[in-house]
Amino acid sequence: MEQSRGLRLILLPLPFQGHINPMLQLGNLLHSKGFSITIVHTKFNSLNPSSHPHFTFHSIPVDLSESEKACRPVSLLNAKCVEPFRECLATLLSDAEEDPVACLISDPFFHFTRSVAESFELPRILIRTGGATSLVVYAAFPLLKEKGYFPIQDSRLEEPVTELSPLKVKDLPGKDNSDPESIYQLITNMANEPKASSGLIFNTFEDLEQHALATLRQETYPNIPIFPIGPFHKCDSAPSSSTGLLAEDQSCISWLNTQAPKSVVYVGFGSIAAVKEAQFLEIAWGLANSNHPFLWVVRPGLVHGSSEPLPDGFLESLNGRGHIVKWAPQKEVLAHPSVAVFWTHSGWNSTLESICEGVPMICMPCFGDQMANARYVSHVWKVGVQIEHGIERAEIERTINLLMVEKEGEEIRDRAMELMEKANLCLKEGGTSYQSLDGLVKHILSIKSFAFGKQSE
Repeated sequence: MEQSRGLRLILLPLPFQGHINPMLQLGNLLHSKGFSITIVHTKFNSLNPSSHPHFTFHSIPVDLSESEKACRPVSLLNAKCVEPFRECLATLLSDAEEDPVACLISDPFFHFTRSVAESFELPRILIRTGGATSLVVYAAFPLLKEKGYFPIQDSRLEEPVTELSPLKVKDLPGKDNSDPESIYQLITNMANEPKASSGLIFNTFEDLEQHALATLRQETYPNIPIFPIGPFHKCDSAPSSSTGLLAEDQSCISWLNTQAPKSVVYVGFGSIAAVKEAQFLEIAWGLANSNHPFLWVVRPGLVHGSSEPLPDGFLESLNGRGHIVKWAPQKEVLAHPSVAVFWTHSGWNSTLESICEGVPMICMPCFGDQMANARYVSHVWKVGVQIEHGIERAEIERTINLLMVEKEGEEIRDRAMELMEKANLCLKEGGTSYQSLDGLVKHILSIKSFAFGKQSE
């Protein structure tokens, strides 16, 4: 669309891996449509401009101490970013040598951007980096609190949440948090943000979350245009470059090349999730006892209070059947013909990447939207199974073998391949995500005029 040439979009990602990646992928998509892209980022989890030389990067001087990172970091970032971002935005809008700014695209967890954008009369579109289903859950929090689900009681964990079938009480965020009220407030604030925006973008596709998207359009945000344009990472226009906060270990690809097709269990729990040392050891022995080759990402900080406490002689006892790295090029791993199963923490990016490659999942959710994602993987889309009753080596071995060799696993693999085909079709010309992306571009062009009067003053 030539009309978008000469227009600039300002993107402000929440500075965590699972939010940064889809925001940069969205930037690639919109750049391919002719927009110039400016990324504003914090000093905390600072980005590397060289990974995206086609973008302009601006850093704002906001960081977090170690104690702040451990305690309500999103709330602190919302407080600390207001004035630095306001000053940065003023500079960007007044730069006559740059393309005029059409709108701001930010994460709904950054609720401070509403007042800042309004002060410049700049349209603001939000990108929900998680799924549509989990946003339906978040938007229902006030109703769930009214019905007595919050605060979550241990005695009710296995009860169904009738308003959000097939979820159980244990699938709601916040059950293990020391300050459930602050989590409740953070999530309800985030879920309310789209009501004051010019649009809402999702990294998902219609065939995957049709029901949730319909609920959001008809009930939650009936006056807000919604654009499901994912899976972002599968779009051909996005150049392949690492946006990770950790260095990827390419040795795992060489190791996968030596393995038989559909033989390897890939284990990766994302950039934040952590397990206890006893659980880590059960995972290790469950993988070993399954007798299937495995690739395991053991990143720094994965084990609470310990640094990779593998038993002495563990790796040697595997005779090359296991390969452990600190970080892996996950999309490349999941696309590798040797990978048969993905044991995941059920973060949305990982879930979507697995779906796109037709790889069945073993789900071990830890917090936030991961529980709802896992429930949908196992009970709605039925492309995986969930470890629900503790991490114990015999259960791990049983679960791996269920997916790898049993009849039920074959049926799950078949469904995973069918869903992969739907993910591929939605991006092709005429597909739902392809059309939605064109709709987003047209929408940005229709709202841009609101921003121009202020910039030309």
